[in-house]
Parts: sequence; C-alpha cells; structure tokens
Amino acid sequence: MSSRADFAAAADDLAIRVLGALRGAKGTALVARHIDSAPDALAALAAIRVIGADTFSPYVLAGAAFHAEDAAAVARSFEAFPLPGSGPTAPVDERTAAWRDWATAQLLARLGGNGTWCVDAAQPEGDVALADTADWQRWSVRMAQLATLATPGLEGPVHDAARGAALPLSRGVTRSVLRRDFPTAVRLIRWLAWLAHEGVPLPLEPLLALEHVRLLGGESPRTALDLAVARHLLEGRHHQGTQEVRT
Repeated sequence: MSSRADFAAAADDLAIRVLGALRGAKGTALVARHIDSAPDALAALAAIRVIGADTFSPYVLAGAAFHAEDAAAVARSFEAFPLPGSGPTAPVDERTAAWRDWATAQLLARLGGNGTWCVDAAQPEGDVALADTADWQRWSVRMAQLATLATPGLEGPVHDAARGAALPLSRGVTRSVLRRDFPTAVRLIRWLAWLAHEGVPLPLEPLLALEHVRLLGGESPRTALDLAVARHLLEGRHHQGTQEVRT
C-alpha cells in the first residue's frame, strides 16, 4: 500500500522531469517514463493528478514535442482515481481539485491529438467564492491552490476572477512573503506573471517578487517548477513587447 511518503516522492520525481523538459532537456515521453521507472505505479499515477496542468508546461511554454505515450499516461491517471465532486454543494477542497482536473483534461484534449484522449472532467459550477475578494487573505490562498490554471490557453471563471483582482493577488504575495510562506507566494506570483503575460497592469512587479522568493524560499522540486513556469510567462511578456516594438 502506498504511503504518504511514496506519493510525495512520486510528485517530486514528476516535477523534476517536467522541470528538466521545461529547461530544454531532450527526451521522449517524460510522463510515460515517470510511470515506467517508478517503484510504485499507483503513486506515480497520483503524482500526475497532483502536478496537473503543469505536466504540459514544456509543450505549452517551451514548444517541446508532445508524445502519444504521455497522453496515454495522463489519461491512465484519470482512470486510476475517481474525479472529485464539482457541484455547488461539493466541499471547497473537492471543487478546487475539480478545477485542477478540468485544466489537466482541457490540455490533454488539446495536445493529445484531435480529441483522441478525452476525459470528462467537468468545470465546477456555482463556485461563487471565486469572485469574492473581500476576504482577500482567504481568497488568495485558494487562488494559490489553483495556480496550475495560470497557464496560457486555459480560460474560464478562475481566469476572469484573476483578471479583476490584481491588487488582492499582490496583497497575497506580500502577505505570504512576510509570513515566509514561500510556496504560496510563488504560486500567487504565477498568477501575476500570467496577468502580465495577458497585458494586465499590475501594482507589483512580478519579476522582482520572483527573484526575492527564489533567493529566500529555496527550491524544492515543485517550488522550482512554479518558479520556472512564472519565469517563462514573464519572458514571454518581454518577448511579445520586443516583437511589438520591432513591428
């Protein structure tokens, strides 16, 4: 039976593989290799659901080639574990997990090849708390839990909420840094980086916040992956600006 340590180690292993591909490491079928080489196949499948949409970041952000074996591996992870509740009466943590699964399923269908790999992961309905930023501390913690949705090509109510909440997100970053909660800080910086990539004006410069967290927060595999995704988004913003100037 898989232990908590097995699941954590598997998630770290997949994060390291994705990070390597995002940084330009050559290879094929990284997700399939993650499963094939794992000492615990169930934990390896669970790790795919934990890393979620970030599994696709080398393909979305760095133009890496996506392989059918990887699509099959991601689809297998959905077969191995039931989908969480996504209705208005489902607990918040289940709706959060449902959002993450929805994002993974969206990218799987898009990159998996003409809809060959489809998972019926429904977008949660009636999640009115997403737009309620009055309690920005609680709201920003939830947005940090949804940081894998801060990925180009995804669009939905979570993204609409982020577009209208640059200030609460910036407050969340500042609060997390002051509390030395660097994993939460970097996930919120990802949202700021995504907003910058979208051209939304920000009250906080995400690149400075990113460097601060990188220097002080260490680099566990998952934090390092969050940092790398945010950096790619910010570099994309600067690249777009350069292209506009040249045009």
